[in-house]
Amino acid sequence: MRAVFKYKTLYFMMFPILAYFLIFSFYPLARGLVISFQDYRLIGDRPFIGFDNYGSVLKDPAFWDVSRNTLVIGGGIFVINFILPLILALSLNEVASVWFKKMTQMIVYLPHLFSWVVVGGMWILLLSPDTGIVNQIIQLFGGQSVSFLSSDRYARTVMILTSGWKEMGYTCILYLAAIVNINPSLYEAASMDGASRWQKVRYVTLPMLKSTMKVVIMLNILGILRMFDQIFVMSNGAIANKVDVIMMYTYQKGILEFSIGPATAAGFLVIMATFMLTYATRAVIRYDEG
Repeated sequence: MRAVFKYKTLYFMMFPILAYFLIFSFYPLARGLVISFQDYRLIGDRPFIGFDNYGSVLKDPAFWDVSRNTLVIGGGIFVINFILPLILALSLNEVASVWFKKMTQMIVYLPHLFSWVVVGGMWILLLSPDTGIVNQIIQLFGGQSVSFLSSDRYARTVMILTSGWKEMGYTCILYLAAIVNINPSLYEAASMDGASRWQKVRYVTLPMLKSTMKVVIMLNILGILRMFDQIFVMSNGAIANKVDVIMMYTYQKGILEFSIGPATAAGFLVIMATFMLTYATRAVIRYDEG
């Protein structure tokens, strides 16, 4: 008890944070779990129906279609968001000009600060088949205009690349922060052994980035199944069958069709799948070993 009174100020400061999570995170989560087992109605009785909502979702062919889209697009984003920022960070680390390095960091980081409403709208304009600058460049070199956002052939690729473009700067900063903390004596020792620049990157920089790589992998894994904003902004009827993801399915069920029970059940399936995917990834990459 003496320890409790000794740190009462610290506990008092923690109380608002704890209250925030209890009210806005844990209570809605618990309430949603209850709703997923109910025949939910806005007015009237809400009888418990067991796992019927989960069964209806798992038997719905549309759910498996959006699940496949989610894994394909999410997997592509995972690879892009791991490799491109690493290449960019390693490249910037080799730049001698400090002002150029800082300017580049600022430019590539800016898209991360904007919402998908802004970024998605911008890319819709850039990829427009009539006035978009991308198609104007293609036509300048004698090519034909391409309908990037109304073609099944390009839809997923566009979603993957635009997501990678938006988040590349944020992940790059994580890598650069880790590179700065590498002991310079390791590079000096490598130089004394006659190591080339590439050998220093391969045998010094990359091994020292192992812990940061694990963090980046875990952050990307957590977001694979939770994509929504980008798809909601950039999708349209012509490509919906190729890019609609699980969270779009829950939006359609819960908001447009007002099938709250199945929508909540689909949401909890995403939570369970994310938990299992995260747990498996932690085991594979040995996250806790540093």
